[in-house]
Amino acid sequence: MLAALGSAPGPVPAGWVREQIDPSLAYTTVVTTLTRLHGKQAVVRRRDGRSYVWRAVADAAGMAARRMHQILDQEKDRGAVLSRFIAELPPDDERLLQLGLDTTTSAGTDS
Repeated sequence: MLAALGSAPGPVPAGWVREQIDPSLAYTTVVTTLTRLHGKQAVVRRRDGRSYVWRAVADAAGMAARRMHQILDQEKDRGAVLSRFIAELPPDDERLLQLGLDTTTSAGTDS
């Protein structure tokens, strides 16, 4: 559902989501799932007449990052968790992480 919402032209009704993912699904199943995603803060909704229109909070990468933050927030020793995570990264992922850090760091410094 998040992928469908991510490709939507804007906030969309549950019926639109249903058509995109599987028209054979019951409308109530789609609404229930969207409501649960709303409870997890993965989607936002606003009233549009008697029903809601829905939109994803973030794209797939943003949602994955959000889940990583939620897990990290549950740990007492963030430094140890991050250190272990980095130590166990494959070399290609380590390079990607370093590139991301370099880009973020250079974007934050205006000299």
